[in-house]
Amino acid sequence: GWCPLSPAGAQTTQLLVEPPWIPAVLWDRVTLTCQGSGSTGVTTWYKNWQRWGQEGVNSITVTETGTYECHRPGSGLSPPVTVSNDWLVLQVPARPLLEGDTVTLRCRG
Repeated sequence: GWCPLSPAGAQTTQLLVEPPWIPAVLWDRVTLTCQGSGSTGVTTWYKNWQRWGQEGVNSITVTETGTYECHRPGSGLSPPVTVSNDWLVLQVPARPLLEGDTVTLRCRG
């Protein structure tokens, strides 16, 4: 997982990716966890911009490619996470990166 960079006190919904690499690939058995700071309501999931899956579940194991988002009351809609099934993928850590950071890239196939 990773901690989002946001202004102090900002309430934002985030999708944590496990394993923590993006782009996520289906053959990694990807788990998405919806986190909303300060929110306690029911989680709503979206796949390809349509309501999807079970409401109230905070973590899902992805079994299909697509673009996933989640919504938590009080902190809103998460940024999208795309899960692909590409044969060859160049991955970066699923965390905010700043200029000057040392980054490990993974080329996988």
